[in-house]
Amino acid sequence: MKKLIVGLVQQSCTADRDANIEKSIAAIRRCAKQGAQLVALQELHTGLYFCQTEDTKCFNLAEAIPGPSTKTFGALAKELGIVIVTSLFEKRAAGLYHNTAVVLDSDGSIAGKYRKMHIPDDPGYYEKFYFTPGDLGFTPIKTSVGMLGVLVCWDQWYPEAARLMAMAGADLLIYPTAIGWDPNDAEGEKARQREAWITIQRAHAVANGIPVLSINRTGFEPSPCGHGGAQFWGSSFVAGCQGELLAQAKPEGETELVVELDSQRSETVRRIWPFLRDRRIGAYGGLTARFLDETI
Repeated sequence: MKKLIVGLVQQSCTADRDANIEKSIAAIRRCAKQGAQLVALQELHTGLYFCQTEDTKCFNLAEAIPGPSTKTFGALAKELGIVIVTSLFEKRAAGLYHNTAVVLDSDGSIAGKYRKMHIPDDPGYYEKFYFTPGDLGFTPIKTSVGMLGVLVCWDQWYPEAARLMAMAGADLLIYPTAIGWDPNDAEGEKARQREAWITIQRAHAVANGIPVLSINRTGFEPSPCGHGGAQFWGSSFVAGCQGELLAQAKPEGETELVVELDSQRSETVRRIWPFLRDRRIGAYGGLTARFLDETI
């Protein structure tokens, strides 16, 4: 497809799963009405970001694939004739859970899934307690609108993940995300964190010559364990093949971004910036080491 219209849904969430899903569905419909052929939702959009604390009861939130979410959003994708990128807490087996993005194709079928590979463990982001690292590799998902390089949140800080998706033929990178500030942080630190988050993902677009879609949640979610909670910084955006910002949401407020992408632009940009051609692949063996200290 020479032109692809994409939609990004930035929303706040509550503990009411049904209300969150209805909000997402309404936003997807608005995007589709504006011509979106692909709509992406934020990370874990059916509920609160439960990883602010370690609580075994939260495992009850997980669901199978196929399951309730894929049934609901698959039916919607088929009805609207669009591709939808969703996010859910996957129960793969007893005691085995993943943070998983699922792609529903325009016929309602499951085109593929990606299990989050990089799992953080920081104050207020205790994801290692819940999620097993993904084992599906960095493999683009083939859909009716192209090859989607779907990654999830913490993956967005790693250029290796973006590069491998691009090398495997991804037409664009998509990052469902849940990231925000600790309200106790100084304003300068908050600004630095948000700008770093935007910069690293724009750099993935530049280095690989493909667009990047980053979809983040917004709003304040208090902590169940009494610390400061999380103020999610929204700021969802679409970057073009040279890192240019094509659209960006504000940190606060629910919104949708609908942007037209020119799929031929990647070819044009890669001809003038042939980064893939000039890679010195024989010199990168050290990337498989944890650290290049004197003992290696």
